[in-house]
Formats: sequence, structure tokens, C-alpha cells
Amino acid sequence: MNLLQFFYKLKYQIMYYILGSKALIDDWLHRRSNRVDLYQKSGEVAVITGGARGIGVEIVKKLLLCDMHVIIGCRNPEKGEQAVQKIRSFGVLTGTTSIYPLNLKSLTSVKQFAESVLENHAQIHILINNAGIMFVPFEETESGFESHFMVNYLGHFLLTQLLLPNLESGSPRINRRIVNVTSCAYNLSPPLDFSDINMKEQYIPHAAYARSKLAQVMSTISLEAKMRERNSPVQVMAVHPGIVDTDLFDGTLLKVATPWILSKLSKTPEQGATGIVYAAIASSSEGGGGKYYSNCTIQPFDPIACDVQAQDKLYQFSMDSIKSFLPQLRKPSTRQA
Repeated sequence: MNLLQFFYKLKYQIMYYILGSKALIDDWLHRRSNRVDLYQKSGEVAVITGGARGIGVEIVKKLLLCDMHVIIGCRNPEKGEQAVQKIRSFGVLTGTTSIYPLNLKSLTSVKQFAESVLENHAQIHILINNAGIMFVPFEETESGFESHFMVNYLGHFLLTQLLLPNLESGSPRINRRIVNVTSCAYNLSPPLDFSDINMKEQYIPHAAYARSKLAQVMSTISLEAKMRERNSPVQVMAVHPGIVDTDLFDGTLLKVATPWILSKLSKTPEQGATGIVYAAIASSSEGGGGKYYSNCTIQPFDPIACDVQAQDKLYQFSMDSIKSFLPQLRKPSTRQA
């Protein structure tokens, strides 16, 4: 790392420290609004990525309490099974689960996961794109993309496109939801540079993470607009779960410099899951497609995410990047009355 990169990284660490501190205060001020009623949704199907640890486990638990069938995508299905067994040990006996391997670093794995889901479930009611990585060293995945962009954004973009026909199928009276778990860090991102999408010219993990979350938020707005254009029953939301003390923060300035802040002031994984489940099932969030949620309330988007031309360019770039994985996409199931 040269001197310029060192100062650039230090700048981002300071920016994250300030942003994280503000977000912690916001979580504390709005803690009373961060709640969700768990409705009975027997017979409905939810898909979640990264459901074997952290916030994901708590999301699975809440959905099972709603008596849903929950499909968990995770890198290690055995850990997924262990997570479900732990949930059951707490007395959660409702709902059912399926667990399939999913490695979001691989578009091939994403397609295989989607095929397993589509083969067994004609209808999907909720998709929660939850899995993610944060501040990792540079790694170029097998598809040629930097790992933050691939795991946090492009892998989920492909999964969404593959599952969308089954999300849109079935009774038009039942609304379906796609929830993208993002981060307030998206507003620290530099503008998307499609000529250097892997940031090889100057790779900073903090900037790469923020950029992947910006892409995720931009895609949320863009896909919601497309759903409304064709009067789809699917609505798409972005959710910032808050500052949650999970292993994603290991090694970060916030946890190393002031560990007491995370241990005393941050949300628990259960509290972080609450806002995500709220967006996924709450009747009061109906009609909230294309919105950004934090602590179960709608928050304004940062202007950097609202450039329609940039959204369209991202969509086209993303479709071009995954097009070889789309030809065998199943046609939507016939709508039921």
C-alpha cells in the first residue's frame, strides 16, 4: 500500500467511525419504533440468503414464528441445520425449513441454488437478500468481479432475476416482497465507475463495501419502478438494520478503538432482524416499495442513489454481466384466480 492509499483508507475509516456513531445515536433515539408484529402466514414461502448466522438466524426465527416455510441459502448447509436446531431448542415449533448450498461469490452457485428453489416451490412470497461481507481484502471472484460487488450486489441481483417469475406467480391478491438488506454506508460511496468496477486503480475495502451497498440501493429503486410499470404484485425495499454487533465488525476501527460502543450501544442481532422482518411482512409497510427503511420507519434516500441515468446504466451493466446465466430461466407459473 502506497502513502496515498494509506491516507485514503484512513480517511474512509474516520468517515465510517463518524457515520457509525451517528447511526448508533439514531438507533437509540428510534429504538421504540423498531418493532414488528408477527402475523400468521401459514403456507407462504420465504427465501433468505445468509440465514445461518448473525442477523440471518434471527430473521429465520421470526419467519418460523409466522408459520412460514423458510428456504435458507448458505455456504455451509450443515451450519444452517445447526442454526435451525438451535432455534427449535428455544421452543419455536412452527414453520418448516429447507436448506440449500449458496456461495454468492459464484454466479454458477447462485443459479444452482435458484434452480433448487424453483424446482420445489411454484410460488415464493418473500425474498430477503441478507448475506454480505464487509471490509475484506481484494479478491477477484471466478466471474471476474471484486468480492464486495459480487457478494453484496451482483450475486443477489442474479438471484432476484431468477426467482422473480415465481415471486410474481400465483394470486394477484397476495403481495410479494423483495427486501435488500443494505447499510447507511452506501452514502459514503464514490460514484459508480463502470470502467473500473473492480477498483483496481485504487482498492480500498471500505470504499468497495460502500459502493456495493450503493449499487444495492440503486437497484432497489430501479427494480421497484419496473415492478410498478407492469403492475406487478412484487414490491422492493431496502433496509438498514442498524449498527449490529456481529462478526462483520471484527477488526474495524469502531470495534478496535472503542469496543465498549458496540458492546453497550449497538443493536443485538434480534433487534437488527426486526426492521428487516417489518419490511417483509408488516401490513403497515404495504405500499412501501422503492423506499429505504431504518428502525421500521421510512428514511430519505441520499441523492447519490437517485440518479435515474446511473440506475439505468447499473441495470444494463448488471444484466450484461449475468446474461449467460439467464437463458434456462423457467417461465412464470400460471396465475391462479
